[in-house]
Amino acid sequence: MKVETKMTNGVDVSRLFETVAAIKERPELAAFQFRITNEWKGGAENQSEARGFYGGGQENRHPRPFSLLADEPAVLLGNSTAPNPVEHLLHALASCVTTSTIYHAAAKGIAVEAVESTLEGDLDLRGFLGLDPSIRNGYRQIRLTLKIKSDATDEQIQELQCFGPTFSPVFDSVTKGVPVVVSTERMK
Repeated sequence: MKVETKMTNGVDVSRLFETVAAIKERPELAAFQFRITNEWKGGAENQSEARGFYGGGQENRHPRPFSLLADEPAVLLGNSTAPNPVEHLLHALASCVTTSTIYHAAAKGIAVEAVESTLEGDLDLRGFLGLDPSIRNGYRQIRLTLKIKSDATDEQIQELQCFGPTFSPVFDSVTKGVPVVVSTERMK
């Protein structure tokens, strides 16, 4: 017997609810580990690759490796060949908040026509350059503005606004912090 597919916002809601049910039944399926490798290319340029991850109780491979390039703008001694790492962080935050909003809207049956976001982050280079230990190296503040196009009620729009910040793993990691364990090995 074929299960009817219900699509909302480009999300297969039937599969979404099947996933939720499977994780409720077997919580160990919720454990995911994402991985990335990075290689310095010279100057400020480096390249990361995402090849696969662990999730749903098994190893998973992407259909092809995904490459992410990073550089710095010329004013920061780079060649401006790619976004810099702090711009990648803004992208990760924007895309995760958007995806979280869309998935949760779909689960609630709220149709969304478009989502756009603008992010701005304030950074003081004196921290990065080691000129003032009282200034943090990272962003002091990030501002995220969402624009949502939908026939939803005003109450539903307010609900949509909360979905991303409430459920986004990247938003959670950025706003609450996450321990990072660093180790170094000598290359051969």
